[in-house]
Amino acid sequence: MSRFRRALAATGATLLAAAALLTAAAPAQAALPTPVPAATARSYLASLTVAAESHESTYDRALFPHWITVSGTCNTRETVLKRDGSGVVTDSACASVSGSWYSQYDAVTLTSSSSLDIDHMVPLAEAWRSGAWAWSTAQRQAFANDLTRPQLIAVSASSNRSKGDQDPSTWLPRASYQCTYTRAWVQVKYFYGLSVDSAEKSALSSVLNGC
Repeated sequence: MSRFRRALAATGATLLAAAALLTAAAPAQAALPTPVPAATARSYLASLTVAAESHESTYDRALFPHWITVSGTCNTRETVLKRDGSGVVTDSACASVSGSWYSQYDAVTLTSSSSLDIDHMVPLAEAWRSGAWAWSTAQRQAFANDLTRPQLIAVSASSNRSKGDQDPSTWLPRASYQCTYTRAWVQVKYFYGLSVDSAEKSALSSVLNGC
């Protein structure tokens, strides 16, 4: 929980960094924050609480307020689109009107922002079942809009909807992205103190052991 409190305390710095991304003249970095190395992820995974998921019936997406305003007229979704794209041009409302995006989950290049979803690496429903049911609304909002951890990524809408709220025991992206994906997943769960179930831990271990 101490890690989480530090994250909330650093919200101002996060928003300033996001604003800088939107206004910088340099090309977008086209990447989510780099996840921890595989060795670190394996260490984190070993320390996570293993527990059956719970409170599934009480989940409601509205319990995780998003997308919030980051800077000016730009919200979290628009910030991630700008960050993850190439040659992204936005209008006065911060909507992406042109650019290109490479969807890491399925190796598809897209040129319309309407074809993209912003995926929560650890889905909101998965987080809820893994411990977020006990969080405050402010904590859930911080999780749903986290630009500092590798939690948000622009991907094709079709791949995001294929994933849904599944964990790595039942869904993984294309093979060449699985190491990055599982490193990010474990980092986010570790930072927020979320649990893993036994099948999820086994799947994560299997991938990470090959990274």
